[in-house]
Amino acid sequence: MILRNLLFLLPPEVAHSLAIMALKKMPYKNPIELPESLSVNFFGNKLRSPVGLAAGFDKNAEVIRPMLSFGFGFIEAGTVTRNPQYGNKKPRIFRLVDDQAIINRLGFNNKGIDYFLKQIDETKLDDCIFGINIGKNSASKDQISDYVDLIKMVYGKSNYIVLNISSPNTPNLRNLHNKQELSELLKATHKVIDNSKSTPIILKISPDIDQQTKENIAELALEYEIDGLTVSNTTISRHSHHNEIGGLSGKPLFKLSTELLGDMYKFTKGKILLIGCGGISNGADAYEKIKAGASLVQLYTALIYHGPQVVNKINLELAELIRRDGFSNISEVVGCIH
Repeated sequence: MILRNLLFLLPPEVAHSLAIMALKKMPYKNPIELPESLSVNFFGNKLRSPVGLAAGFDKNAEVIRPMLSFGFGFIEAGTVTRNPQYGNKKPRIFRLVDDQAIINRLGFNNKGIDYFLKQIDETKLDDCIFGINIGKNSASKDQISDYVDLIKMVYGKSNYIVLNISSPNTPNLRNLHNKQELSELLKATHKVIDNSKSTPIILKISPDIDQQTKENIAELALEYEIDGLTVSNTTISRHSHHNEIGGLSGKPLFKLSTELLGDMYKFTKGKILLIGCGGISNGADAYEKIKAGASLVQLYTALIYHGPQVVNKINLELAELIRRDGFSNISEVVGCIH
């Protein structure tokens, strides 16, 4: 708590940069042993926990191994773009302390795919379960080409790839939720996939979509055999919250993203792996996402407000909820409210 209070005296982006610098120097320590009831099968890999780190924290794949030591079952690095980019003008991250929320309008700031892959090669992450989250450059004239080029470059380098089409901070990006444009993206993706390496492809979607768009996404995901959906990214909707432009994450996103998760589970008939993301800060939140249809969950904003110890707290609370309800493994809970 003292460290958090000190970091909160700094602007959010400065605090984040310092955290990354400290993590890069941190010696790797073995994570605590977790109950077997939390272990899940993820496309042939055994995860010790269904709780993962969401994209946005480790944009440049610099701290995958240190983050795993805090109790995460898997890490998602990125969003990374083809070329390095600065992102939007600062200040671009805002803490909403009373709401345990964050508004960001970063705009895919990152060091580019060449730097990102260099980190992966130099760190030797063969024994780490991680995903690569990819997005388009802001100035790109052809969105689909950006994704296709990146898939070719990262395919086989990680345990899964996420197509991020849902950040609200990159102009026109969310147009890829439209049926025609999404169909073109998934068709192009399908063509470049190297089946010999069989890296799962996951689509990260927006919480700010209407019923028809939800049904279209489910239909196309099934048609093009997309391996999973991450539900969801940040929201541009506001209630009593700050009026800064950007994506809202944290506690206020929980209800909206969990309702969407339940809808996508129904629309995909439970045939596609879902990753629940948005507003998780304790075991009960994670459990609710899993009951709504998530096989895995992710968090980020909770780290800012509760520190890295929140991860194992969530793990142990989840294990207790499984035991309480008479399940032997977390996978039995997936979608049980339907």
